[in-house]
Amino acid sequence: MLPRVSIIILNWNGWKDTIECLESLYRIKYPNYDVIVVDNGSKDDSIQQIKEYAEGKIEVNSKFFEYNPNNKPIKVFEINEDEARRGEFNRPLYEKFDANRRLILIKNKGNYGFAGGNNIGMKFALSVLDPDYILLLNNDTVVDKYFLNELVKVAESDGKIGIVGPKIYYYDYKGQSDIISFTGQDIILPFAIQKKYGRRRVDKGKWDVNKEVDNVEGSCMLLKKEILEQVGLLNGRFFAYWEEVDLCFRARKKSYRAMYVAGSKIWHKESASFGYKISLLKIYLLVKNKVLFLKINMPPAYLIIYIIYFVLIEFWVLAFFYIIANRNIKSLISLIKGFFDGIMGDIIKR
Repeated sequence: MLPRVSIIILNWNGWKDTIECLESLYRIKYPNYDVIVVDNGSKDDSIQQIKEYAEGKIEVNSKFFEYNPNNKPIKVFEINEDEARRGEFNRPLYEKFDANRRLILIKNKGNYGFAGGNNIGMKFALSVLDPDYILLLNNDTVVDKYFLNELVKVAESDGKIGIVGPKIYYYDYKGQSDIISFTGQDIILPFAIQKKYGRRRVDKGKWDVNKEVDNVEGSCMLLKKEILEQVGLLNGRFFAYWEEVDLCFRARKKSYRAMYVAGSKIWHKESASFGYKISLLKIYLLVKNKVLFLKINMPPAYLIIYIIYFVLIEFWVLAFFYIIANRNIKSLISLIKGFFDGIMGDIIKR
């Protein structure tokens, strides 16, 4: 029997992306998995639309696959946040359904961010389903049918490989689907510069080799159960951004390794255009959480060096980029506020 993998997908007002992701998942060749959709307090009709998809009432159109009506209806096991936290679940009934004919839907009371929302799903899976691995998967992704086979194969090859992630392509980069988005990342310290490999380049085979990296992307990361038991779940203080980097560095302190797996492929609907408008909250969180990452994981001297670097160099580079992207001065306010909140505390203005 292959290791059991509980796949957690976080949804927040994004049911159209979520059902395309689900349709791609239910076509994978890996036999032993669970699918858990955690709805993070959506204000639209996401819950109803996801259930209608499972009933076979919504056909999913995608350039990556044809809709499969033969595995519908999919049995939806719907529970609320309190039931998930208490571990109340009819597992005997759930186990009677094949992996591609069942779906767990957890309804959170509010939006707890990427970290908080996924943590509810992970705690539920670990306590109720007892998986060997947890896979965090963004709802705006489409997966290759062998992506999970390749991830598990590499993770099982070495006891010290604790976190693995796939090759990620842009879902649509100026009409192309063979443009690299992510092939692993290293963090240049003490400046906390994210060094990404192959980004925005056509895949010509250069990144077809598995590689140890500082971290894999949170949009798709496979985590051994032992990692979560030893270092804990995602740190909710991050809310969103840098939480996966923090988790990978905490795992490294326990001598676990993070690996990029070239044979595993997914496509991600992230923005590929320089002209993309960046939300003020995202600007705030990216800066604040970089500081928080350094405060939590690095010696105090690293933070001091970063502060000097930010004031002299990074602030001006980011200010130029955000003003060009957003075409307004409010970006600078979010940038400055994120930096000072990161230094002085951990305040998130929701």
